[in-house]
Amino acid sequence: MDNALIVESVISFILLLLQVPATAILLSRLVKGPRRHPPIQPQQPTPELLGSVSVVVPTLNEALRISPLLSGLSRQSYEVREIIVVDSNSQDGTPDLVKTAQQQDPRFRLMTDDPLPSTWVGRPWALHNGFLHSSDASQWFLGMDADTQPHPGLVAGLVKTAQAQGYDLVSLSPQFILQYPGECLLQPALLMTLLYRFDPAGIKTEQPERVMANGQCFLCRRSVLAAVGGYTSASNSFCDDVTLARYIAAQGFKVGFLDGAKVLKVRMYEGAVETWKEWGRSLDLKDASPSAQIWGDLWLLLAVQGLPLPIFISYFLILPLPTLPPLLLLWGLNLFLLVIRFAMLLAIAPSYDRQSAKGGWLFWLSPLADPIAVLRIFLSAFHTPREWRGRKYE
Repeated sequence: MDNALIVESVISFILLLLQVPATAILLSRLVKGPRRHPPIQPQQPTPELLGSVSVVVPTLNEALRISPLLSGLSRQSYEVREIIVVDSNSQDGTPDLVKTAQQQDPRFRLMTDDPLPSTWVGRPWALHNGFLHSSDASQWFLGMDADTQPHPGLVAGLVKTAQAQGYDLVSLSPQFILQYPGECLLQPALLMTLLYRFDPAGIKTEQPERVMANGQCFLCRRSVLAAVGGYTSASNSFCDDVTLARYIAAQGFKVGFLDGAKVLKVRMYEGAVETWKEWGRSLDLKDASPSAQIWGDLWLLLAVQGLPLPIFISYFLILPLPTLPPLLLLWGLNLFLLVIRFAMLLAIAPSYDRQSAKGGWLFWLSPLADPIAVLRIFLSAFHTPREWRGRKYE
């Protein structure tokens, strides 16, 4: 055996030690998929839900994308008591759009949050202010982002599901709207970093530190939110939704993360550059996770999402087909991981609206962007955000 083959065998063995345990963890999560709760369905409210929900929306210069949310919230029925828009001194006409909506629907209320304390991030501060000014008569608090587009029956369906399943807090994964080629390639790869690290939406997670949440549609019992001090536990978190959800789960309350693709759409960012910058900022979830968990997740992503494509290409296009057992096993394992990855595209396809997307077919090639997506998580994990939504932080 020549020296080159010895080196390749050693490298293959090291990579197998890195990838095999990670593959086992990934498979242990994916096999839970058939047991997941079905997607939330829109529902009509029933009399006992009358005025049971206070909706709070944080805003900062959202004029270009808040109109679908305002319209969608107006189409929710009598289960919504009030819709409080907490604006952080927008300069783009956002308050005017809310005032116009208020003329058509008196449930809308516009307020400006107090000056941002140095120990808070803007989004949880606005939500905390909205919670403090919401009605004590509401049983549920529903935080929603300005970029969401709720379908009629969303709130009723969400509350009824929470009641039926005994959830104290439940949030939804939406259907993402794609429009441009770059984001059709990059965004699904970034989303996959979450699907690989955590249980599928609709599976109850027993460990509080592995709980997932999405603040774009975040329903919590008002009594529970009051018991934990509102958003104070997530005051300085750039992923306040996950931080708060994990804190509430650690107090013994039941937390759920469900599929909301049939009741909620979202248009998050414009193009690949903004998607890379803004969404990648918090996907590492370091503000909600201990260091050991962050390092473990980085290892998992590198092993099962970042490496398979480069390894497969190197052995398929650059090197001759492997014949030695370690090389052959490594090549086969990474082919298996790529098959899983492309199969996952079929699973997440309903989570994307590509009808008006330019280059929507690039969605099916998004596994090619996996190494870039994993790189983004690594960069984010070692970088503290200094700016978000035009605000600068120390």
